[in-house]
Amino acid sequence: MTIPPLFFALLMWFIGTGAVVWLDSRPQHTFKTSHRIAGLVAVIAMGVVYAYGADTSWEGAYVAFAAAILIWGWHEMGFLMGFVAGPLRTPCPPGAEGWERFKLATSTVIHHEIAIATNLLVLVAITWGQPNQAAPLTFALLFGLRLSAKLNLFFGVPNLSDEIFPAHLAYLKTYFGAKSISMLYPFSVAGCAAVAIWAWMSAEAAPTNSGPAVTATLLAGLAALGLVEHIFLVLPVRDAKMWRWASASKPTPPTAAKAATIE
Repeated sequence: MTIPPLFFALLMWFIGTGAVVWLDSRPQHTFKTSHRIAGLVAVIAMGVVYAYGADTSWEGAYVAFAAAILIWGWHEMGFLMGFVAGPLRTPCPPGAEGWERFKLATSTVIHHEIAIATNLLVLVAITWGQPNQAAPLTFALLFGLRLSAKLNLFFGVPNLSDEIFPAHLAYLKTYFGAKSISMLYPFSVAGCAAVAIWAWMSAEAAPTNSGPAVTATLLAGLAALGLVEHIFLVLPVRDAKMWRWASASKPTPPTAAKAATIE
């Protein structure tokens, strides 16, 4: 049962990311409809998580994991489409440094982070005391990986990979740090690796073909993907190219993207 869960985690990550990129690259007048449909899917997925809370089978682990990915995709769409971000939607003021810059950067995304944290609490609540914890653990891991990536972008990484960044969110680029490796980066990489190893060891210790074994393997695969994404932040490789196939529109010219802001 080792390879199938790892392949499933990779497949869900690849298809899910591609779907979000495609929907976000479509004309803006489609955003509301896409986000509403995704919201309905997320609500159904929440119901599925609740219904499978007592399921300890390997099938239940797959279902709960997939449901968590669908819910996460809805949140990502809300952010990338500009519906849920933060109260501040303007470029970083010239001269802002240190704590002031951090507060300003936080104000650009805080509403989205609160929404994710709230959803995580809901997932924890509806599965409280239940044996199938695949959904809340998956969602929590995705949240942790997201926060780590955002903080590293803020403090600075050599490879920003912002080519496919939506033009209406271009102002966020002004909050990115210098193109150098910060002190946070090695801790982030070590954290991703530690989670992947811990999850893998948990999978090995769990009964074969059981729900806990599959859940742990799925988490190990997801953490490994997070580790790879963090490594891409310092390599001279434009990993954004792998998602251009999913774009429904031509890349936005750099000058247009740089000038775009949301009032």
